[in-house]
Amino acid sequence: MLASVQTPGPYNPPLLGNLSRFRRDPLTFLRNAAKRYGDIVYFRLGPKHVYLLNHPEFIKDVLVTRNHNFVKSRVLQKARRFLGTGLLTSEGQFHLRQRRLVQPAFHRDRLVGYAAAMGEYAARTSGRLQDQSTIDMDREMMRLTLAIVAKTLFNADVESDANEIGKSLATILHMFDAVLSPFSAILEKLPLPANRRATQAREKLDAIIYRIIADRRRDTVDRGDLLSMLLQAQDHEGDGTGMTDEQVRDEALTLFLAGHETTANALTWTWYLLALNPEAEERMHAEIDRVLAGRTPGFDDLTDLRYTEQVFSESMRLYPPAWVIGREALHGFDLDRHRIERGSIVLMSPYVMHRDPRYYPDPDRFDPDRWLPEASAGRPKFAYFPFGGGPRVCVGERFAWMEGVLLLAALAQKWRFRLGAGHPVETLPLITLRTKNGMKMIVTARRSSEITP
Repeated sequence: MLASVQTPGPYNPPLLGNLSRFRRDPLTFLRNAAKRYGDIVYFRLGPKHVYLLNHPEFIKDVLVTRNHNFVKSRVLQKARRFLGTGLLTSEGQFHLRQRRLVQPAFHRDRLVGYAAAMGEYAARTSGRLQDQSTIDMDREMMRLTLAIVAKTLFNADVESDANEIGKSLATILHMFDAVLSPFSAILEKLPLPANRRATQAREKLDAIIYRIIADRRRDTVDRGDLLSMLLQAQDHEGDGTGMTDEQVRDEALTLFLAGHETTANALTWTWYLLALNPEAEERMHAEIDRVLAGRTPGFDDLTDLRYTEQVFSESMRLYPPAWVIGREALHGFDLDRHRIERGSIVLMSPYVMHRDPRYYPDPDRFDPDRWLPEASAGRPKFAYFPFGGGPRVCVGERFAWMEGVLLLAALAQKWRFRLGAGHPVETLPLITLRTKNGMKMIVTARRSSEITP
């Protein structure tokens, strides 16, 4: 048996270790650590021992091969206070049970119907835009994807509640930054303004979601959406029971968050990258014009919108919505002669891995052709993992891919978007990779002479 080797990493100051540096700029901290120290990096965040993994095989080892040895990291464990025990936060057999009940909502036959709703809502948004107006793209994409997830998964119209839901979810997301504080267990019990805002946000979300559930309980018709499935489902592989209102609420809130927050962020960053890369934008427009010829995109168009999909893939390479994935080790284990003890936190960062020059030459350059079959054929699977991997891979991955491509196609048919002059564009890494200052963009109508017949 080979002896363990010491894991390299930055100097860890007493008490807090690298917590302040990590909280100040986590993306730069993790990327620099990977560049300087290699495929496994050790550092401390307060009292927690942390290992950053920067090799596809090591990431596969945690997410797939040894997945039973890990639970979600502290941030998502704390998220149960607001999200309950939905798919994002649950563990073990309960997670497997809930996933079995939710999974059929994302089968192919359901996706066909969802695609029609996506096209309809995108066309509605497109019709509201005005030439030469300035919009906050971040807010527009949040509103659009929220309306879609509410309609497709819950057959609910939340347009009147959209701003309230968006604000409440944003408040809860901002609370997760405080979880990294070594004093978070004490702080969250104090009557601080931030705690009150988070509690009020949860109460507002609960009121909306429980109202939707109560309305559907009174109407027993299967509307072909996820909410109908959750209310009627029985776990035939388990104890044969269905879900309580609280369990349905937890899954609904989780899917409200995951089903609109991540895609909205991915789309916002995509419009930003297209504005910086007009040649790629022109190629995408040409494909959309050829495939759609002016009609609303639908499910059957996805196979022909290849370049649009490459654009979306490359955007999520550079700005993956889930910028870091954390796990806590239940038992100690060895990884490439490095000993990782029980209770240690293992971090895997799509943001870092997706910019590794070993797999992406000139990694900071936006290049959708990286996703041509011949260009990506030899790339390891976990060199790209925007939706995670293994048994806990995002249950709505196919939904998100479809939504991203269809919404890009529907909006780019008529419009191009340019960055507002002097508007600062910065990342805001919360649970998802948001924009710090929004994304001010100028809407410009595509002239008829630009549109390929």
